[in-house]
Amino acid sequence: MAHGSAAAAVNGDAAKDAPKLSGEVFGALINLSGRRRFTSQRLVLYAVLAGQGQEGAVDVARDALKLFRDAHQVLVNGSDTLPGIFCPALEEAYFGRTGGDRQIREFIELAERTLNAAESGFRSKQELLDELVSSTTPLLALLNQVTAIYEEQSKRYAMKMKNQLRTVITDIETIAKQARMVSFNARVVAARAGTAGKEFAVVAGVMSNITGEIDDMVKTALATASA
Repeated sequence: MAHGSAAAAVNGDAAKDAPKLSGEVFGALINLSGRRRFTSQRLVLYAVLAGQGQEGAVDVARDALKLFRDAHQVLVNGSDTLPGIFCPALEEAYFGRTGGDRQIREFIELAERTLNAAESGFRSKQELLDELVSSTTPLLALLNQVTAIYEEQSKRYAMKMKNQLRTVITDIETIAKQARMVSFNARVVAARAGTAGKEFAVVAGVMSNITGEIDDMVKTALATASA
């Protein structure tokens, strides 16, 4: 099955309702990807202990496997709060030549068979354990690669937001300058109008105060954008 094209079609349909990217979303994606790395190592460790007959090791390994599987499911297909595959780099990592999704699913299947064998005392458990352990290094390399993509996308998003903020700030500064000119001209006109211009002078003063507040907001926004 051409899983890449199928995934693209599914993701395309889901994209309409996909959660919007934000700093919080990227943080959650990076944490979830990190959890997948951690639980894969915990899973293999306790699978080995289960193979040695340690009591309770199978249950711990199964819990780790569930966390690993659930994290992968969300990272690929998304959830109510997180998007699935949202950029070409992730599409390539999961369904391109690397075959990340296939490798991860094969690891999950192998882990399930290994734990079943360890729990049932099958003779094949040692062979499966050896295969599971040997698969750990390439799996971790893949998971590290994918996590790096989430981190890179997060940096790009942050830079994009800063650039957009700077653009908005520039527009606000332009408006504030125009408002100050209007306020200055209004004061001049009010002074020339004498008593009749008093109320107009009050309005001009209020406008001047507003432009001062805008200046303070711009300074704060600039400091945030430069952080």
